[in-house]
Amino acid sequence: MNITSHRESASWLLLIFSLPAKRTSERVGIWRKLQKYGTLALRNSGYVLPNTPANQERLEWLATAIRGFKGEASVLQVLAIDDLPSDVLKEKFREERKPDYTALIRDVQQLKPSTQGFSIQLARQKRRFEEIVEVDFFECQLKAKAEEAIYKAEHPVTAQERVRKGRVSKMEYQSRAWITRPRPGIDRVSSAWLIKRFIDPKASFLFDNNPTVLPEAVPFDMYQAGGFGHEGEKCTFETLCARFGLADKKVRLIGQAIHDADLDDEKFGRTEGITINQILKGWGKQGIPDVELLRRGMELIEGLYHSIA
Repeated sequence: MNITSHRESASWLLLIFSLPAKRTSERVGIWRKLQKYGTLALRNSGYVLPNTPANQERLEWLATAIRGFKGEASVLQVLAIDDLPSDVLKEKFREERKPDYTALIRDVQQLKPSTQGFSIQLARQKRRFEEIVEVDFFECQLKAKAEEAIYKAEHPVTAQERVRKGRVSKMEYQSRAWITRPRPGIDRVSSAWLIKRFIDPKASFLFDNNPTVLPEAVPFDMYQAGGFGHEGEKCTFETLCARFGLADKKVRLIGQAIHDADLDDEKFGRTEGITINQILKGWGKQGIPDVELLRRGMELIEGLYHSIA
């Protein structure tokens, strides 16, 4: 077995404990710490965490505290759980973080730059985001959306910038370099395919988190202002279609699939993009370079395009 990291070893920590019935307040305190540590309740058997040094130290100290309350506690290292495969457990951890990110995104979007104390409130939400990320062991898909919400709160789009977002001509975007974030997911991969096939056949693609390092490149699906990204309820793929006036029926249907996969709102009830996104995540975990990840993803979208009657 080739183990590349502790996360790939399918190794888990399991805390099993019991407390005397009269220790009600202590039980509440233990439960709050388990929540803070991001544990997953495993039916009635105990609480699970990925096996990392930091998690082991937390659970060992917690077990010591439980014993100090006249309870019993054991921290077990578990290689596998027979009826909960590693991938299923990881997905359960991601699901546990969804409510945290959803609440954070809602609260951040409600912040108004004109409100007194905006900077303090935003700083508080950023600390909250960092706390969630600390226990988001397997990267819930809503993490990127929370990052985007925080960025938009820090960099509000002005009325003047909104006016500029109308139709654009393909002629202005020929033989260009296009830049997006590293580790492309479903929206960036499909947008690159759209650009190459319908907008700029000679497009080249670059990766960086900061588009200002390459000012001549056209940003897409970046958190920063400029270029092409999410607009209102549209994902980047849909924005490109609208801005460049693309009316191909197959492209429209693909856009629906990308929307459902990227925004996770089931608006169109399409699942093709969700499947492709899972494949992209799997390749990403294998350490495939960004350029190769983009190329493979674009081939998947091309295949999807030809599969549509």
